[in-house]
Amino acid sequence: MYVYNEHDQKIIEERVAQFRGQTDRYLAGEIAEDEFLPLRLQNGLYIQRLAPMLRIAVPYGLLNSKQFRKLAHIARTYDKGYCHITTRQNIQFNWPQLEEVPDILAELAEVQMHAVQTSGNCIRNTTSDQFAGVAQDELEDPRPWCEIIRQWSTFHPEFAFLPRKFKIAVCGTKGDRAAIQVHDIGLQIVKNDDGEMGFKVLVGGGLGRTPVIGSVIREFLPKEHLLTYLDAILRVYNRHGNRANKYKARIKILVRAWKPDVFAHEVEAEWDNIKETPASLTDEEINRVKSFFTAPDYQPVDDNDAEKELTKLSGEHLAFSKWLQRNITAHRVPGYAAVTLSLKPTGVAPGDITDQQLDAVADLADQYSLGEIRTTHNQNLVLADVKKSDLFELWQKAKAGGFATPNIGTLTDMICCPGGDFCSLANAKSIPVAEALQRKFDDMDYVYDLGDLSLNISGCMNACGHHHVGNIGVLGVDKKGEEFYQVQLGGSSDSDTTLGKVLGPSFGREEMPEVIEKILNVYIENRQGDELFLDTYRRIGLNPFKESVYAKDH
Repeated sequence: MYVYNEHDQKIIEERVAQFRGQTDRYLAGEIAEDEFLPLRLQNGLYIQRLAPMLRIAVPYGLLNSKQFRKLAHIARTYDKGYCHITTRQNIQFNWPQLEEVPDILAELAEVQMHAVQTSGNCIRNTTSDQFAGVAQDELEDPRPWCEIIRQWSTFHPEFAFLPRKFKIAVCGTKGDRAAIQVHDIGLQIVKNDDGEMGFKVLVGGGLGRTPVIGSVIREFLPKEHLLTYLDAILRVYNRHGNRANKYKARIKILVRAWKPDVFAHEVEAEWDNIKETPASLTDEEINRVKSFFTAPDYQPVDDNDAEKELTKLSGEHLAFSKWLQRNITAHRVPGYAAVTLSLKPTGVAPGDITDQQLDAVADLADQYSLGEIRTTHNQNLVLADVKKSDLFELWQKAKAGGFATPNIGTLTDMICCPGGDFCSLANAKSIPVAEALQRKFDDMDYVYDLGDLSLNISGCMNACGHHHVGNIGVLGVDKKGEEFYQVQLGGSSDSDTTLGKVLGPSFGREEMPEVIEKILNVYIENRQGDELFLDTYRRIGLNPFKESVYAKDH
């Protein structure tokens, strides 16, 4: 992973000192509330329903064990003993004291972490595939390109105050595990007919109040021109984005209003003026960044022997067998596997992890995965480099730590924003709905029979829970001061990205388990063979689900 040099470290330390002074002056009454607001947002600090919330940047979801232990220390010392993993792979603390936030930032700087540009109208954390660098289906590791974008975008003076927040995602596979089609800019690494690596560029995707699937504006961008082309896109948006209405300020609104071909023409015209400037990437710079992401020194493992032993242990331990089926992803190096640690046990808010668990995961990473941990879009964790011969022992320790639930990709591996329990923007609570569904569908045999199925919950139209792209999406809405929940069906964030369709009128919170059960019953009654929920929905359409859910009981 990328390691700060002396300049990186100095910049972050100076930012901490600057914000400490700003906070002290605000608390002393020398800075007004409206003046302090943009200053705190630039440092990841929100004021939520009950307390401040501090969002920590986790570039493309990559952390080391030392950083994880620092997060555990912060959770114990400055918060209430836990933190939350977001759908953008970042970390949130929900209970810091305002006067202690500079101390938290200073401690983060000790381990090369910060909260810069995790909020505000700027370029946010660049996200990627949680299996980047180890995936068997990968064309090229996207992490060096994410790091190049991170270095370009951090403190970029031209794009510090955009019309609205801005999000970029990069994937290195044909299959999309980074949801690039619902980002302001989505980049897919591709190879042209001459065998050269470059990028397919999508622009104008996003969820929230107006969900839009991004449009391809360039089929192939040579890799050396990545930053100049991003500059051109951002410049066009910065000039023409709607600053008068924040609900119409995202780039997706501009692209849709102009049409993608017009927007692409404007970008190409802007790019013509800057693509041959010193901002073009040199091979030397690309290789410098790539040098931080070289393959580790993998130990030789006899893959056949390891597989035989796993088959034997699976036959002896059914729970281990289920864990292997659901929580293990194939690795590009024979004898190794990527392990997903589930943060979705029943009764725990999806994505929450305690200080003790943070320390335990750091220990597992050191012992079994070369000291590295990854956060995921689905609010789980990944140990990416585990020897197959260590999987049984790792499973036993993960089970003791509370993060070996064998449910990855299933109904109970649901995405859920903090909702009205914390967020001041939320219309309704999300966490109680998630818990009610976890308890309703606690029969794992039933859950496994349903197969792969995504259920995403958002507490408001900002869609932090990505409800638009869940196979089943739940949106909290406000009806005359009362909390209700709207259901959407048919969404997907995979390569065939689709936006869900609203089922019909919303429901009360207590109705939600029964509503979801009726939806699942329609799927079970209509599926053909091993057909997944999304395939059945696409074949039979919305009406059978609607008829079942809204049918009058006689």
